[in-house]
Amino acid sequence: MKLKIAGVIPESVVDAPGGISYTIFAQGCKHRCNGCHNPQTHSFEGGKWFDIEEVLQDISDHPFTKIITFSGGDPFYQAKEFSLLCSKLKRKYKLVAYTGFLFEQLLADEDKKELLKHLDLLIDGPFVKELRNVDLDFRGSSNQRIIDVQKSIQANQVCLFKLAD
Repeated sequence: MKLKIAGVIPESVVDAPGGISYTIFAQGCKHRCNGCHNPQTHSFEGGKWFDIEEVLQDISDHPFTKIITFSGGDPFYQAKEFSLLCSKLKRKYKLVAYTGFLFEQLLADEDKKELLKHLDLLIDGPFVKELRNVDLDFRGSSNQRIIDVQKSIQANQVCLFKLAD
């Protein structure tokens, strides 16, 4: 199975809380948020196809990485493919994703829900330019939430993740 990827940052400290993250930017996004940080990832025609095994090999070449972050584009437009990748990463890495969908919308779609089940943290909601706040950690606008996914699934309600001070 293949993923369409716009690019990767193999060692990032700005894309997820908790340390060094290997960040994968999915290609393709229909949200097209005004003021998006990565507008080059919106088109479904751009990017390159990568076999999941290639991605796994590249991740393993970066031993300091303990977190895998899926950004975009929006990884939930390739939910089955990212879900398969997550199933191969889950035991070794903390998994984080950004999406323009709301958590509640992801639960209503079986493929998206399956990807969600693999994640530890989700930053949800579209970027809203009028709510932009550069002081927020790991979010661009104040409507976006950092969600503890496993706790939320278990509680059957959104449980926000609290960042360490």
